[in-house]
Amino acid sequence: MELVKKIESSNILKKIALVVIGTLLLTISAKIKVPFYPVPMTMQTFVVVLIGITLGWKLGLLTIFAYLFEGAIGLPVFAGTPEKGIGISYMIGPTGGYLVGFIASVFIAGFVNLNKNIFVKFSLISLAIFAIYITGVPWLAYLAGWEVAYIWGIKNFVLAEILKISILVLSAEKLLKIRKFI
Repeated sequence: MELVKKIESSNILKKIALVVIGTLLLTISAKIKVPFYPVPMTMQTFVVVLIGITLGWKLGLLTIFAYLFEGAIGLPVFAGTPEKGIGISYMIGPTGGYLVGFIASVFIAGFVNLNKNIFVKFSLISLAIFAIYITGVPWLAYLAGWEVAYIWGIKNFVLAEILKISILVLSAEKLLKIRKFI
């Protein structure tokens, strides 16, 4: 009985550590950016999908919610923080819709698994990236207009996203092997 409790405690601590590492990776990926306006180009979409593939949808969602909570309480975890504001006021700004899209993205990416062929992996990873834009672009358009949303919210990011998708598809097998140990 004592051994079971120790194993369960160890499992919980391991999962907490993975969530913390995931939020740290997201924060670092937010700070590595190309300064476009109003939405900077970062590596966050890549890391969100990476978290979904590696941790699965349940732990991936927990990681994204923890990251959004950190930002909501004012920790400077997002791109452009603290210089462009912090907390909820930042989250309802131009990048807010993209942040919401992280939730659907990590959920979708969590279903990429070893039994899927390359086309299915490509489709799921592309859909995971697209999920971020499906909420991000309309929100940006609401705040800045559709022309701005198209140019600064889609057009400037297409090639970078195709590259990210390609890297994730090619590395999915190795990432999924990590999930087996979680």
